[in-house]
Amino acid sequence: MAKDPLAWIDAELAELEQAGLRRRRRVRQGPQGPVVVLDGRELVNFGSNDYLGLAGDERLKAAGAAALQEGWGAGASPLICGYNRLHQQLETRLADFEGTEAALVFGSGFAANMGTIAALVGPGDGVYLDAKNHASLWDGARLSRADVRVYDHGDYRQLERLLDRAGGYRRRLIVTDSLFSMDGDLAPLAELVELAHRYDAMLLVDEAHATGVFGTLGRGVAEHLGVEKEIPVRIGTLSKALGSVGGFVVGSRRLIDWLVQRARPYLFSTAPPPAMAAAAMAALQIVQQEPLRRRRLLESAEYVRAELRRQGWTLGPSVSQIIPVVVGRAELALAVSAWLAERGLFVPPIRPPAVPEGQACLRISLCAGHRPSMIDALLSAFGQLAKTFL
Repeated sequence: MAKDPLAWIDAELAELEQAGLRRRRRVRQGPQGPVVVLDGRELVNFGSNDYLGLAGDERLKAAGAAALQEGWGAGASPLICGYNRLHQQLETRLADFEGTEAALVFGSGFAANMGTIAALVGPGDGVYLDAKNHASLWDGARLSRADVRVYDHGDYRQLERLLDRAGGYRRRLIVTDSLFSMDGDLAPLAELVELAHRYDAMLLVDEAHATGVFGTLGRGVAEHLGVEKEIPVRIGTLSKALGSVGGFVVGSRRLIDWLVQRARPYLFSTAPPPAMAAAAMAALQIVQQEPLRRRRLLESAEYVRAELRRQGWTLGPSVSQIIPVVVGRAELALAVSAWLAERGLFVPPIRPPAVPEGQACLRISLCAGHRPSMIDALLSAFGQLAKTFL
């Protein structure tokens, strides 16, 4: 009998299990929301990115259902015959919402990041990454085959030194998240804008976790900090606060035209279902018409952070709806998450490689739909844990 070429996987999986790093999928029944049923157990949900509570909103469902008259699958890539009128309408709405000339919709935020970076830089160029950027930004940089330079998280002075001593590149691109998905803190966008201007570099900002949440109009951290007009490449997602699916890029018409020519995940992927675009447009309308959702969310987050810090927990630099409660070891994060689940609370453990070794945490994701009683139950549970662990 031939030797099994995949036999090595068993040992690798066992090693992950021993280290508390093996992942397992949970089956959710019913809609996403502040209360979910995971593996048959009803839990208050502090684990999703459904920040504005729109994933299960009846208006999004109705918009998507009505759009099924256009069919379900797109059937082809956007450049063949998959680009539906609803995709076009969504891109127009996104550009209007973001205050830019044009927009381009991808099948996912991951695809938008990878495709955009690789379309802007390549061999002979330099790309500069924050050490805590999302995996999609890292993968896009690596696949571009540009020289990758990494600066410590948020350390724009180190970035300045890297830019100052590295010459000879054809093009340079600075890449950052605006709201970091594990720490819940914000990038120093004003300083990055200044560096991009001074060193003649392009600046790409991924607003995935900030779109719909930050800014007077809900455009994200760039709007919140007053620098959005100085950032030539802005990327967002439809799958978090907007409750739909897909990613998008906004900017000048020439940027979008270039991506249509060169962004491989856009060129060589089937277009998303038209119903997705309809649901996303309904979400955009809600974001514009109901600013109270994001205000209430950020007020709740401020309250939760203050209470957890009062209890003695380490939260890092979080200033957003993403609140990491750092516990250190991966096995401890798993145990605490299981303890919380026994009390009806879903707070996922975050372990390496999503966070550095020794910084495993419980990642609280607050949503606009969390009632005060749910938040009080969460804080009460962490208060009990604090007596044991702190």
